Amino acid sequence: MNRPHIDPVLRHLFIASLWRRRLATTLSLIAIALGVALGLAVQLIHAAAIDEFGRGLRLLSGEADLQVVGPRSGFDDRLYLELAQRPEIAEASPLLDIEARLPGRDETLRIFGIDLFRVGAVTPPLIPVAETPFETDADDPAAPTDRLAALRPDALFLSPAAATRLGLAVGDELLVQVGLHEKPLRIAGAVPGAGVGQALAVMDIGAAQQLFDRIDRLTRVDLRLAAGVDRDLAQRRLADKLPAGVSLLTPREAESEALGVSRAYRVNLTMLAVIALVTGGFLVFSAQLLAVVRRRQEFAFLRALGLDRRGLARGLLAEGAMLGLIGGLIGVALAHLLTALAFRIIGGDLGAGFFQGVAPPWRPEPELSLLYLGLGLLAGLAGAWLPAREAARMVPARGLRAGDEAEVYRARPRWGAALAALGLAAALSLLPPVDGLPIFGYLAVALILAGSVLALPGATPWAMRLLKRRRTTLVRLARARLAAAPGQAVVAGAGVLASVALAVAMAIMVASFRDSVDDWLSQMLPADLYLRASSSVASGYLDLNAVDRVTALPGVASVRPVRFETVRLDAARESVALIARPVLGGHSLPLVAGSLTPVLGPDALRPAWISEAMADRLRLGVGDRLEVPLAERRYAFEVAGIWRDYARQYGAVVIELDDFRALTDDFRTNDLGVFLAPGTDPEIVMAAIRVALGERVSEIAEPGAIRALILEVFDRTFLVTYLMLIVAVLIGLFGVGTTFAALAASRRREFGILRHLGLRRRQVGTLIALEAALTAAVGVAIGLAAGGAIAIVLIEVVNRQSFHWSMDLQLPAGLLVIFSITLVTLAAFSARLAGRQAMRQDAVLAVREDW
Repeated sequence: MNRPHIDPVLRHLFIASLWRRRLATTLSLIAIALGVALGLAVQLIHAAAIDEFGRGLRLLSGEADLQVVGPRSGFDDRLYLELAQRPEIAEASPLLDIEARLPGRDETLRIFGIDLFRVGAVTPPLIPVAETPFETDADDPAAPTDRLAALRPDALFLSPAAATRLGLAVGDELLVQVGLHEKPLRIAGAVPGAGVGQALAVMDIGAAQQLFDRIDRLTRVDLRLAAGVDRDLAQRRLADKLPAGVSLLTPREAESEALGVSRAYRVNLTMLAVIALVTGGFLVFSAQLLAVVRRRQEFAFLRALGLDRRGLARGLLAEGAMLGLIGGLIGVALAHLLTALAFRIIGGDLGAGFFQGVAPPWRPEPELSLLYLGLGLLAGLAGAWLPAREAARMVPARGLRAGDEAEVYRARPRWGAALAALGLAAALSLLPPVDGLPIFGYLAVALILAGSVLALPGATPWAMRLLKRRRTTLVRLARARLAAAPGQAVVAGAGVLASVALAVAMAIMVASFRDSVDDWLSQMLPADLYLRASSSVASGYLDLNAVDRVTALPGVASVRPVRFETVRLDAARESVALIARPVLGGHSLPLVAGSLTPVLGPDALRPAWISEAMADRLRLGVGDRLEVPLAERRYAFEVAGIWRDYARQYGAVVIELDDFRALTDDFRTNDLGVFLAPGTDPEIVMAAIRVALGERVSEIAEPGAIRALILEVFDRTFLVTYLMLIVAVLIGLFGVGTTFAALAASRRREFGILRHLGLRRRQVGTLIALEAALTAAVGVAIGLAAGGAIAIVLIEVVNRQSFHWSMDLQLPAGLLVIFSITLVTLAAFSARLAGRQAMRQDAVLAVREDW
């Protein structure tokens, strides 16, 4: 049996039509190319960053079968000796991981303290290589040689990426900060095994413990199991021997924990790109359906000559496939260009700060590129499917008659399907996440969009009835046209609706998020000044003496110390943040449940306040018992409240500073809130603090400056989101322009009759603009409603399930009104420009075609 095919002449006829419709074809290609480019660029950027970040984690794991990891402050190094003597262990390598602040530089350096005699057996990529010997004393037989250069207390070895980033060579000096002091280190060589993408350094573990005041402390022990030992069995046996707050992970589990924090962000950006691509598919649908209307007599003639329905449908699908393929190819090329630019400008985390210290190289991803090329092809085919179906259903005898194209625009209301889609979306919104991802939330968003588009045919005539009958002739003509042919609103308004819904939803979500973050910062930053020696993860800190010196300064009324740490709870796979600060007595904490002043009886447990993320992940509520590991022992706390936290995705627990110090004997301070006496000039106190503590080793800022910096980071994080919104809106406007350009051409007889009846060319243009404005207004109105519904899903479902954050809903009414009016105006303007050809044509020639 012969397979059906399209004759080469007919194939040329179909494909050549794309060239004849250059405006519609160009806009369709742009829409698909932008959707593919944005989606693929996000994937390429994050794939490269994740690959390099994961490679770094695997490099640091080396040949380890298991890793013992503890809190940021580390654990007793006697555990290493105990593990090394276990029969299950063949090799054990201790490490001390330090994030060193570099005075005078706006960056940190990750330094690993290693046991030079152990690291090669488990983590050979961290072996340092001395490139130039230190100057030695010939009379000193104990002077170090090249072989033992790594044992010198001031010897530091840089990876190639770190050396390039810091601009240092062998023999140079590098200052690191410990507390409020600067300590010099000398570059003794390199860590060639780290590769070109990992900015790190290594030094002797004993020297690191001494230098960074971590005597007898480790942060990790890498274990290689003895031959024949089952890893799962060994993991279970050894885990029972570990102290509280110390975990035993496989390298894959450690990598999954490190990468998990960025997963939700990556998925959210990818879904936005897919929605932009879907919006491009709407534009292809509009362009192809209008092409079917314009070429209706041509298709009827081909059918009369013997072309069957399937052949006609395949020809139109081939047009859509060609659009998708070419647009996809352009998008793939543009995506690689955007990726290269992003690496230069905003880094591999798109400004979100997940992969700091990682310099991912640009590399092509053939599989990802083919996937997104396929998505572009699918968008073209999906956009052409309904127009091809409509053309195939046409009766040739009717299609040859003038005016038959009006049948295409007589769309039937589909309220049942629309309500079903919206009802299913509401049901899906109630379902839990899948593996921590809001899959059902995204499906609900897609169903809301689908239900809104299905509501267009029924909503358009109803909206036209709202216009009073006593209007000008042109308004009445435009109103009558859309009421009688609601399918025209579907064709022209589907892209507008989709782009408006997306833009409105994101505007509401971002405004709600930003306002909530601003309010959160106001509650979290009540002091007049904030002082720190470094970020909470770096090596700087304030000791008691430094805090006392600040407290004694003139104009300082009081201070509020804060200590940051990490803890690993038994019920949570990932570590959570521990914040020790004064809380009792009503000190600020943005509670959503519980109290800051719980009633404490003689037998009451110590109070703790947990973040929403921690409450969701561990299913804890006010009054529940929580065991927190501190100083390698477990202590019981009672959840006194749940608070809102936008800084830590995995969760955080706040305890009283006095309780923390009593249980750990740790009196260090990371952040110090400084409250000034009334009438004190903050600048004078800031200058006094710099003199007392040192300009280079302390950072001090007013809360307004901190808030502005954090909001700047917030805006940079959503930069890609804003770009995607602009693309979606532009696609919608492109859809209006190309739709009414094609409509004007297909209605040339109608406009010719109106010209015969006395309408001027300018009035015909005004009629086209009115129809576009009314069509866009209907699309915008439904888009506003759909966008509001999508925003609720994003806020209450997607963000809650992705990041465990709650927000206060904020409706930027003024912005939405301006946006809506602007969009309707631009739609009318673009339609009038697109319909200029209909205004120029000779009215007699247009009408003559009917006779």
